[in-house]
Amino acid sequence: MKAVLFFLTVAGAGWGIWWKIDSRVKEGEKSTEGRIREAEERASKVAEDLAGFKLRAAETYATKAGMEAQTAQIMRAIEGVGSRVDAISERLDRVFEQRSSRSTRT
Repeated sequence: MKAVLFFLTVAGAGWGIWWKIDSRVKEGEKSTEGRIREAEERASKVAEDLAGFKLRAAETYATKAGMEAQTAQIMRAIEGVGSRVDAISERLDRVFEQRSSRSTRT
């Protein structure tokens, strides 16, 4: 009888310990599920924000072809200004040549 009582006591203690461990594991699983759900919600929000940023960047920022076209226009404008400056310097040279030729004649 003592052996059966001892076995029941040990089995009851083991069951009690298992019950406590099992309840703690279930609590941990519940809190982990909540954290996982929150993390998934945050990840989906970040993914939506990133997609929105990519769209806005594609609409707003310059493309390579656009930059090449703008660079070509700017270069043509600079060449035009350079040719005008050359023309002005030629005109000034002519003006000074006429003045110097007049002063040497008299």
